[in-house]
Amino acid sequence: MKKTLVILAAGIGNRYGGAKQITPVGPCGEKIIDFSIYDAYKAGFEKVVFIIRKSFEADFREAIGDPVSKFIETDYVFQEIDPDYAEKGRNKPFGTAEAIALCRGHVDGPFAVINADDYYGNHCFGLIGALLDEMKGTGEYAMMGYRIENTVTDKGHVARGVCKTENGMLDEINERTHIEKRGECAEYTEDGESWFPLPAGTPVSMNFWGFTPDIFGHLEKAMEEFKADELRKNPLGAECYLPNVVGQLLREGKATVKVQECPDKWFGVTYKEDTPSLIEALQRLTDEGKYPSPIWG
Repeated sequence: MKKTLVILAAGIGNRYGGAKQITPVGPCGEKIIDFSIYDAYKAGFEKVVFIIRKSFEADFREAIGDPVSKFIETDYVFQEIDPDYAEKGRNKPFGTAEAIALCRGHVDGPFAVINADDYYGNHCFGLIGALLDEMKGTGEYAMMGYRIENTVTDKGHVARGVCKTENGMLDEINERTHIEKRGECAEYTEDGESWFPLPAGTPVSMNFWGFTPDIFGHLEKAMEEFKADELRKNPLGAECYLPNVVGQLLREGKATVKVQECPDKWFGVTYKEDTPSLIEALQRLTDEGKYPSPIWG
């Protein structure tokens, strides 16, 4: 079985204001996703599955898929806006749980999941790869955990899965969609009025997971329940988040999640204003010899 990396790349980039997945940020015009794929490739991953929009396919293949296909097997899954809901004004798919559920048939063993617009650090793919190698049964999952202070931006709010861990295992996870850097660390809000602290050291999920294929059945069931409940209440905005599905599996005793702490600092392009600091960081890492230049040269 090939070690597979699944990349969530179907987001519109509303807060960023464009197709951030193909924005050049590396010293030779590389995209942020190139660095993740390169790190995975060096860590022994043999296949990458891109989850994108069909309308974005040609540009994505030219900018990312075709160059990396010379080094690693590539595959594509298409996540679209449901046409019935698009007619009502919905402008986004149903969320990350739906995206991964669509990968059934494209993955034949334990696999990792990441976002396309996050830089995770060059140590973490070897760590998650080792965890994938340890997975022997169903319901045995893994997650890369980051410290909250290493994952926030000065430019606006971010979404993170806020975690509680015990003895290296995930005990609880809740998706918080509005986290801001405030005061000494960060705080989150659900209504824009009440704020709750997230102290330094709080572990959070950056949607960097390790799963066995049995997750697909759980995600499909979660999507059925989502469409019957949350989507009916909020047809234009509701999403089914991958961390929330994992959290429900934990509460039901249907899964365990080993958490591997990652000390690296996150860099991303949630907002256009994040781009200069990301470019500077990737240039520094390249100058330090962490990456070749050009990366696929």
